[in-house]
Amino acid sequence: MISKKMQEAINEQINRELYSEYLYLSMVAYFESIGLSGFANFFRVQVQEERFHALKFFDYINERGGRVILKKIDQPQIDFNSPVEVFELSYKHEQFITKSINELMDIAIKENDHATRSFLNWYVDEQVEEEDSMDNILNQLRLIDGKGQGVLMLDRELAGRTFNPPAAE
Repeated sequence: MISKKMQEAINEQINRELYSEYLYLSMVAYFESIGLSGFANFFRVQVQEERFHALKFFDYINERGGRVILKKIDQPQIDFNSPVEVFELSYKHEQFITKSINELMDIAIKENDHATRSFLNWYVDEQVEEEDSMDNILNQLRLIDGKGQGVLMLDRELAGRTFNPPAAE
């Protein structure tokens, strides 16, 4: 059985993951509006990943005999000035999500909740990958000053990204 405190904290995380999905969908809309379909594809995959993350938490609460409580999702930012700004925001957002996952882990450790600690290890590892991905693309955009042919080349590269959900554990 999951503790009330852990259940509430994971419900908050579900909201954060769904907000992440919504934020990245807003970025898809931005990139589509400026003709960068590869960048849009990158964030479409992020949308799928965030939904997967939210549902994984959703299922975990249910598996532990808890109750999922869905909350209002705030409106994300909808206007952006450049691809660089989008990736700066994305990188900061992933750092926020990492902090949030770490706080969940802190609760699991404090409550001696070994099952939740084990479950959260996947997210800890996933966040390393998420931050690294955003940071790498941001660094590439900064190298090309977020302009010109470099952006178009990066757009082509990002067009090939696909969503590959992890195999069932």
